[in-house]
Amino acid sequence: MKLTGSTRRELAEQVKAALPATNELHLDFGGCVIRTLCNTAALRDALKGYFKEFITNGGDPQISISAHEGPVPEFGLAFTVKQPDPGKTKIKEEWVDLPDGRVVRKRLTGMHFLFGEGENLAVGPCLDNSNQVINFINNRFIEWKLNQGGFLGHAAGVVHNGRGISLAGFSGAGKSTLALHLMSKGTTFVSNDRVMVEADGAGLTMYGVAKQPRINPGTALNNPDLCKIVEPDLRQEFLSMPVEELWQLEHKYDALIDECYGLGRFALKSPMDALVILNWKRDAGEMRVAKVDPKERKDLLPAFMKPTGLFYLPDNPERQNDPGVEAYAELLSGADLIEISGGVDFDRAAEVCLAYMETGELAVQK
Repeated sequence: MKLTGSTRRELAEQVKAALPATNELHLDFGGCVIRTLCNTAALRDALKGYFKEFITNGGDPQISISAHEGPVPEFGLAFTVKQPDPGKTKIKEEWVDLPDGRVVRKRLTGMHFLFGEGENLAVGPCLDNSNQVINFINNRFIEWKLNQGGFLGHAAGVVHNGRGISLAGFSGAGKSTLALHLMSKGTTFVSNDRVMVEADGAGLTMYGVAKQPRINPGTALNNPDLCKIVEPDLRQEFLSMPVEELWQLEHKYDALIDECYGLGRFALKSPMDALVILNWKRDAGEMRVAKVDPKERKDLLPAFMKPTGLFYLPDNPERQNDPGVEAYAELLSGADLIEISGGVDFDRAAEVCLAYMETGELAVQK
């Protein structure tokens, strides 16, 4: 499918004319209504199945998106390669900025995403790459919250007894694993990997992303609520591996919250009373817990700070650059900052976090 044009709007109109989208789905992400149109019922149903806990009957949408199943399009645009993140080598994305928005192309799948003020469109083999369409929908919500003044955090989130905590950590620290341990203790899931945080004068509020957790076999096998998602013929193979090898294994499972923990256990908005940063290491002795000052421990904040990336277009020139460490330190002064250091102990860390959410107090260790 060849398309021509020099603006996002021109290209989008050609896609919509060639692949008209009439199958409608409304989602409610923490009070933000997202209207999604698909050109096939199969694509609509795939998205409906994934987002089943967030379906709403309508209302005035804050965000509109259309997804068009079809062949890989040819736009004839001069794309710029996005260089891999540090430590990575594979080039995954290219982009081009147009007068009224941006187009991102996924190199491996051929999926194209057009977005800008008022219009967001995905086109290509959507059904074969539904995860990319799901991510695009979630990224539109992230952009909407950031353009309202929110900060992006690289964190999981849970809420219990009216108190919410974000869980962050340096690479491989296990924030998702700890969040799922807390789910087994009765908390409600808010987010797996991203939170948007707002200050409202009375404290902080966090918004999650409607993305189901993807976990490795080590996380699954060490949690009774998750172990059943590992295939029986692979369970023994994984259990026979050395512990460090098991935890580093690049084999992922979707841990669907409703199937593993029951309905009504996934919310996308909660207070953020604390940020817990996992600054621990395996075989590093006894786990330690301390409440710290974000303005004095700015070395911890990069574990939470997250660049916005290609799928974010600011609507305000002042947000062209991501907030710096000073701005994050000021924001996080509105919550408790808790450092967990020493050796890795998920069971004990879950007990500490649960007790904090139940009482509002932390048993601080010096």
